Amino acid sequence: MTSNPDTRPVLLWLRADLRLVDNPALSWAVESGRPVIPVFVLDDAGCGRIGAASRWWLHGSLQALGNALERKGSRLILRRGSTLETLTALVRETRACAITWNRLYDAHGVTEGRKLRAWCQRTGVESRDFNASLLFEPQDIRTAGGLPYRIFTPFWRRCQEKGFKRLPSAAPDRIPAGPWPESERLEDWKLRPRNPDWSTGFHRVWHPGEEGARMRLERFLLQDLRNYHTERDHPGKPATSRLSPHLHFGEIGPRQIAALLNSADPGPGPDAYLRELGWREFSHHLLFHNPDMESFGLRPEFERMPWRQDPAGLERWQQGLTGYPLVDAGMRELWTTGWMHNRVRMVTASFLTKHLLIDWRLGAEWFLDTLVDADRASNSVGWQWVAGCGSDAAPYFRIFNPVAQSQRFDPAGQYLRTWLPELRHLPDRFIHVPWQAPQRMLTDAGVRLGENYPYPMVDHAFARKRALEIYRTRIRSGTDSPSA
Repeated sequence: MTSNPDTRPVLLWLRADLRLVDNPALSWAVESGRPVIPVFVLDDAGCGRIGAASRWWLHGSLQALGNALERKGSRLILRRGSTLETLTALVRETRACAITWNRLYDAHGVTEGRKLRAWCQRTGVESRDFNASLLFEPQDIRTAGGLPYRIFTPFWRRCQEKGFKRLPSAAPDRIPAGPWPESERLEDWKLRPRNPDWSTGFHRVWHPGEEGARMRLERFLLQDLRNYHTERDHPGKPATSRLSPHLHFGEIGPRQIAALLNSADPGPGPDAYLRELGWREFSHHLLFHNPDMESFGLRPEFERMPWRQDPAGLERWQQGLTGYPLVDAGMRELWTTGWMHNRVRMVTASFLTKHLLIDWRLGAEWFLDTLVDADRASNSVGWQWVAGCGSDAAPYFRIFNPVAQSQRFDPAGQYLRTWLPELRHLPDRFIHVPWQAPQRMLTDAGVRLGENYPYPMVDHAFARKRALEIYRTRIRSGTDSPSA
């Protein structure tokens, strides 16, 4: 767009794109030459499912974005209410001639954009929307037969064939100012907990905002990228980027990361990390083409699964009191920091769905409430992959052994000792299986099984046999035989 003498502003609607760099909607608004009014709408009805941990992060992200906008001569307008009603009221209030935003690809985000676009067409307000959150539009990656992909490897191969040529755009030097409508105060939204404040551990780990994302990426590229492919599965090592919450809130975009990876020295580390970006892309591809997959598995036969009703077992899993150290360490890391290592996410999810036979949707709901990176696409795809109802061809027999996983990926118990201080003094051999330790050793280590650390709530061999029997008889064969 070229400069226009009309001084009516452009409304910049921000959602999961809380950054200035590589923000195409922001770039379009600035290039119009008109005043730009950035606005974020908190829709409690439409976004009421934002979890508590995500709300904590959102507060910090909006605070950081507001400060960044002020340094560019702008400001962030905050409004609470129905998204469509709020935005259309702001257009009338400011006499905005255009509204621009970056697309989201979940069902709710798509519906919001469609309704706003229709309103703009009816009222003559110009509208422009862009892709800022993915490497490719979900509808642009198709099989040779024109269908969406259901398997990751051919999907990622097709993405690589298309290439990652589009470079990220820079942040604008200045953003043309208002006129400014009234804004609500971020503190009045009460996104962060107070009494009790369960988020004290979050502050020690996270720095929400675009600057925090940039610093974390730079540190990862400098220190951990080269060995990422060999170290990423070890939860006790600081080998992962921890960029997922920054990506989720759009404080950094995947094109920015891909561009830096492509400029790095080639090797298995950068390749493995780029593939992880591919998994994120694939998750959004699946959710876009299967908008109900948060509630229903991609394999409908799994609706026959006789999930156990076990509120007490679910609560023990949530609290990290299962008696399996790797599961418990992961759940306590989640509660303390709002994040969990990906390898441990798979183990904890497998324990809930395969050992306890508790519905994967209950686990997914808990993760959405407690993760700061509660990405709906990645969360749904991950849980379905573990539960066996996703797009894999034959996943029912995949049952993670929490002891074997612990011994393999945390052999010295570094991760376990961090999150399970009651087991800290056990030797390496027994910290993975405290119930097998001699009583004298338990006493010397201060471990009182059944008191300060629980016995295993289910035997692994029994649980594995039970799960396989149910999967084979009720799911694979399609019969209605009773569960074990």
